[in-house]
Amino acid sequence: MVCLGNICRSPLAEGILKNKVNPNTTFVDSAGTAGYHIGNPPDPRSIAVAKKYGIDISKQVCRKFTAADFKEFTTIYVMDKSNYDNVIALAKNEEQIAKVKLLLSYINTNVNEVPDPYYGGDSGFEDVYNLIDQACSNIAKTLKDQQTNG
Repeated sequence: MVCLGNICRSPLAEGILKNKVNPNTTFVDSAGTAGYHIGNPPDPRSIAVAKKYGIDISKQVCRKFTAADFKEFTTIYVMDKSNYDNVIALAKNEEQIAKVKLLLSYINTNVNEVPDPYYGGDSGFEDVYNLIDQACSNIAKTLKDQQTNG
């Protein structure tokens, strides 16, 4: 799960997807394309909205996305087109580029980017949570189907 600073959207996405998958078969992590907040916890508003839905993301630590993540992960979900561009700029080949997906491509919506709630109010975090939750539900179902059939 990748966003810009790894303090708002991607920590929520990490926590939400972790809550929906089997941790013994699926590893979920998050990162930011910018190194603004390395070593910091998520934004308190992300922590609060996750807690409201029974998910604890308070122990997450922000990190920067690196080219090594292409080797570590089979799929890299990004929150918006700008971060998509930043991530694929680090890719070495078409195989790595193919791993990068817009998170909201997993739901049927006219919105294809998760908006950055950082400069808005608390309601923006609630809206972002709901979008990410829908996408993560579909991703978790797809992963479960693949594990059952594959």
